[in-house]
Parts: sequence; structure tokens; C-alpha cells
Amino acid sequence: MNATVNRQILLVEKPSGKLGPEHFKLTNGAIPEPKDGEALLRVRYISLDAANRAWMHGATYRSAVEANTVMAGGGIAEVVASKSPRLAPGDIVFGETGWQDYAAASVKLLTKMPKIEPLTHLLSVYGIAGLTAYFGLLEIGKPKDGETVVVSAAAGSVGSIVGQIARIRGCHVVGIAGGKDKCHWLTSELGFHAAVDYKEGAVFKALRAAAPRGIDVYFDNVGGDILEACLPLMNNYGRISCCGAISQYDGTPSAHGPRGVPGLIVVKRLLMQGFIVMDFMKERDRALAELQSWVAAGKLKVQEDVIKGLENTPKALIGLLAGENRGKRMIEV
Repeated sequence: MNATVNRQILLVEKPSGKLGPEHFKLTNGAIPEPKDGEALLRVRYISLDAANRAWMHGATYRSAVEANTVMAGGGIAEVVASKSPRLAPGDIVFGETGWQDYAAASVKLLTKMPKIEPLTHLLSVYGIAGLTAYFGLLEIGKPKDGETVVVSAAAGSVGSIVGQIARIRGCHVVGIAGGKDKCHWLTSELGFHAAVDYKEGAVFKALRAAAPRGIDVYFDNVGGDILEACLPLMNNYGRISCCGAISQYDGTPSAHGPRGVPGLIVVKRLLMQGFIVMDFMKERDRALAELQSWVAAGKLKVQEDVIKGLENTPKALIGLLAGENRGKRMIEV
């Protein structure tokens, strides 16, 4: 990394259809000077998430990403210089770094992280992915021993952890993923009891066979047709944890929303709740302690998809949206 140049990836145009490499540009900028209350960060790892694509559509739980600006994204970074007593050079932090080598950020917006190895775990199982899985399943879904839990995008960064936590809690776990290889990986490596390949079609029929007692908890990462297939199979008083809607992010979304809303929700008395992981950050330490204990005991396997090179970030995000990854995808800068 050249200490006199700050490589940056800009979003040069907001896509109206599928995201492509032409929507990004690699450029060289100046290394920023931190102001009072800020720290200069050297970015180590950049988190890649389907939400990156959603931010291009408009404001969500954060402001929209605008054209001709550094592409937004969270990352793990090392403090190079600090103008605040709260951080010192060498500290490891998580924050909004953007797709670049260096960033200056208010220390109030940064979270100091423990120095653990590998650092990549701070973006996967001990980062936003793991905490999203933990709180979305346990606080919203509230699974009970013996219940059936279904999770979509089950081979992804969040879904792969959701399914394992559900198994640890004594549930019958069914994953929905794209492709036979991913489905085999879920059942043979991660301990899912069954997996449904949505690419084969007939999702409802396959789900009914995989969950013969119905669905008590559905962890929804995709929305759209998959959500529609799950609704009729939900048991009375079932819970749906709405984490994301990947099917709506890239390209042309379905012409209609999931049918059965609100009818099936009313008849089955379902609880359907969206959440943002930041809602639960006061309970972060408790969650991390439990996640760490499961990893140490070998109950929770960590799968990471680390791609080297800042210049590869656009291609890696496009591939993630196409379902290339298993587990948490990130860029080593």
C-alpha cells in the first residue's frame, strides 16, 4: 500500500438495472487529515453485503449512496493517528470506512474491537453478520426446542449462522439456498437437517416435504417469491424475522409482492417483524460471549470468503449478489 496515495472506488453512476463494473471507478485521492475528535484509519478489511446494493436505491436506515462519491461500506481498520483520547494508534476499530485505503472518521462513530486472530472474524461471526443472526433469530424469532426453523439465503453470511444457532437451540433446521452444492454444504458441514434448492423450482412443494410439521420460525433474507412460498406453511402463532429482501435489490423486482399478505398473517396470527441489528447493540457483549463459546466448542463453524485487493471490490459485490459466496464475503485491502 502506498502511504502517499489513497486509492478509492467511486460509484460513478446509480444503476437502473443490474449492477455492473461500469458503475464503479478506481481513482487515487489524498490521504485525509483527521480533525479534532477524529481518527485516521488504515482500512484492513471491507465488508461486502447485499445491503450495499440497497443503499444505491435511496435512503434506508442510512442515507443513500450518491453518484461520484466513495462507495459506502463498513470495515475493520487500524488507527494510524488520533485526535481524540478515546483511540490510540494501533487500535482496531469497526466503522463506516467506505471502499478506500484510508478514511478519517469521528471516533464517536467507531467501535473499538478486540485484537483477535483472525481479524476477519470481526466482520463475520463476531461482527454485524453474527450479531444480526443472533438477535434476529433469538430476539425476533424466539425459537423453542423442537420447533422448525426455516432460513432463506442460508449459505450466506447471516443465514449460515442463523441455521447453526437454531440447531444449537434444538430446532429442526431447513435452509433455502441456490444450487445443489450449497445445499449439500448446509447439511453435510453446517448441520442443517434439510436444504431446499430454490433453483430447481417448486419451492413450496420441497419446503412442505422438508418441514412436515410446518414452519414455526422463518428467518427471511430475500422476500419475494420465497416469502410467498413460506407463508402458507407457517404454523399458527409463527414468527417471521424480516432481515432483508435480496430479491428486490438488484435488477427488476417481481411484478407483485408476496401474495397471502395480510390474509395468512391474520388467519394464522403470525408475528412478522423487521429489525436492524443496531437496535440491539446494548446487548452486544452478551451475544459475543455466547457466540465465542459456541465457536470455541466447535458447535458453530465459521465460513469466510476473503478476496484480496481493493480493485476487486466491485466484482466481488456483483458476484455476491449473484450468489457466488459461501459465508461472509469481504475484501482484504
